[in-house]
Amino acid sequence: MNKEELMMRKRLIDLSNQSFQRDIVTFSDFLNLNELHILHTTPKELFPSRYEAFGGYDLAERQMIAFLPDALLYEYEYPIQAVVIRPLNTRFAEELSHRDYLGSVMNLGVERSKFGDIIVRDGDAVIFLCEEIVDYIIRNLTRIRHTAVQCERVDVKDISYTPAFAELKGTVPSVRLDTVLSVAFPMSRSKLTAYITAGKVFVNGKLITSNGYRLEKGNLISVRGLGRISYEGILSETKKGRYFVSVRKYI
Repeated sequence: MNKEELMMRKRLIDLSNQSFQRDIVTFSDFLNLNELHILHTTPKELFPSRYEAFGGYDLAERQMIAFLPDALLYEYEYPIQAVVIRPLNTRFAEELSHRDYLGSVMNLGVERSKFGDIIVRDGDAVIFLCEEIVDYIIRNLTRIRHTAVQCERVDVKDISYTPAFAELKGTVPSVRLDTVLSVAFPMSRSKLTAYITAGKVFVNGKLITSNGYRLEKGNLISVRGLGRISYEGILSETKKGRYFVSVRKYI
């Protein structure tokens, strides 16, 4: 681990200790995939409090961690708010991309850890924010590229979002990470191997650098630069011992 990764591990352990010692729920900021990997690979005995993760909606990539005291007897809510960003005048609105929304928020001087995923929908976008910066975003995010926009706070519970996906099927010799990836991303094995060994592939938030990692049904796989897929399992086995598998590729 480098210095920044060690500091992240220490910060997470400190939050767990605070939860345990003060008997309260403590929260991290939004963690990216690398930071989630640090969390998942830290020995469990270093965390005196158990933890849960949530990013505002199911399948969120960036997630906030809640450290929970053992004797938690009450409900709690993550300090996450959703903001819908809409053009003031749809007639003159540009077609805005995820990069456009991301860049506009970053240009306001907001740290990346203070907001989670951005969902781009037909005509608007939803951004998940740490509670503390919601008012600042609503006041100051007034334009994206050449499009004037308005922001509205909404309850996270009111956000219903199911990512669109394409169901892909293929035959593979084994349920290894590299072979299943080839079903979703039709490229040479050497190119897929390069993504894996370069630390760009995460399975359920854990960094995986082994081509031979065996997948299980329901595993969520994120590949930086390519996208995300869900491994849906084996559909059948051929007479030659190969496997006919299904994956969902989120689009």
